[in-house]
Amino acid sequence: MKKINTAPISGMQELLPENQVIFNNLKSKILHTYNQHGFFNIETPIIDRTEILFAKAGGDTEKQIYKVIKTTESADESDQALRFDHTVPLARYIVEHENNLTFPFKVSQVGRNFRGERAQKGRFREFYQCDIDVIGRNSLPIAYDADVVSTLLNTFFSFNLNTPILARLNNRKILSGLLESLNLQAKSKDIYSIIDHSEKVPSEKTEENFREISLSDENISKLLDFINLHGNREQVINYLNNLNITNPTFIVGVSELNQVMGLLENMSLKENIEADMKIVRGLDYYTGTVFEFILPEYKSIGSVCGGGRYENLTGYFTEQPFPGVGGSIGLTRLFYVLNEHKILKNQEHELLDYAIIPISEHEYKTAFELASKLRNKDYYVTVVLTDKKLADKLSYATKISKNGIVIGENEVESQQFYVKNFITGETTNLS
Repeated sequence: MKKINTAPISGMQELLPENQVIFNNLKSKILHTYNQHGFFNIETPIIDRTEILFAKAGGDTEKQIYKVIKTTESADESDQALRFDHTVPLARYIVEHENNLTFPFKVSQVGRNFRGERAQKGRFREFYQCDIDVIGRNSLPIAYDADVVSTLLNTFFSFNLNTPILARLNNRKILSGLLESLNLQAKSKDIYSIIDHSEKVPSEKTEENFREISLSDENISKLLDFINLHGNREQVINYLNNLNITNPTFIVGVSELNQVMGLLENMSLKENIEADMKIVRGLDYYTGTVFEFILPEYKSIGSVCGGGRYENLTGYFTEQPFPGVGGSIGLTRLFYVLNEHKILKNQEHELLDYAIIPISEHEYKTAFELASKLRNKDYYVTVVLTDKKLADKLSYATKISKNGIVIGENEVESQQFYVKNFITGETTNLS
């Protein structure tokens, strides 16, 4: 019987070894793909000053931040908290190291973040986020938007999923320009919020929400037609151009969306992208391209990746403009979702290469020497040191290793070792 409650704190993920292996493999594939695409990995401190973190937080996020309680206080120590995402720490990092970085700066971050939000199925308080960003000094070509989306798509391809992945793209300038043309700028914040939540509620509720902010029937009709627009690049761009909207912001947004999607098509990703006017992203710092990834055969899961373009990442800390574009994979939630729906292919528990089984303590020296030789050849090896019967040692070894090597007096004397493959049952000489 337990003396105390040993369960993890609510909202914290804790995995058994077989699932931890799968999680680690996904994390390794993310890092590898990010690196392949030219993103340099950095790590920022998990703990930062609250004045830094609160620069962007605000609203509910500020209430969810975990503050650090220090047992001692000194004059040069300010209030501290755990980071809740990688964005604010990256902004601080850019400002701090500006003179030592090469721009455009392609950067990846993979690590834990913390938010004290209400824990629920598939949502965690401690979670891994895997971000990539491209940061420019003063300006950043729109082609990098396509670079980020293509990198994230290739990351999902590396997971060997048994279902397709689709990137849904939009440009916030399109909706912004549309609202300007309809003289609805004053209600833009409410409209963005309604559209951002429109997929989670019935269409009638979206229409009702528009009415609650006193939009005219004509404008409601135009907005409903607009947010239902989705499809391939040619279809959507032609539709938008045929609206004959002369607002310059709208025109630039359509042009940028066309360019980004065209570049992705040139990367042979046409089947994995779609323009969708419902994608506006809730965070207010996105200024251009926005995107979300879904698994079309599992739409109920929702977005599995998202991001977009922002014109000034570091505006809270410096007058120097640093525009950027980035995206994030929430690995902890993604792993939970993929496992829950059995979307991962061929994800078996990874076994050790060898379990070396000395019959008694007299064979320990030989067992350790052999283990060292095998490890020097890059094999994963353990030595079974329990004092149980040989049959029990073998039973244990079959659960953790692909192969077993039993060492007794004869093996010590002859230095000849036999390998039993626990999967096939075959026994061979160790070469």
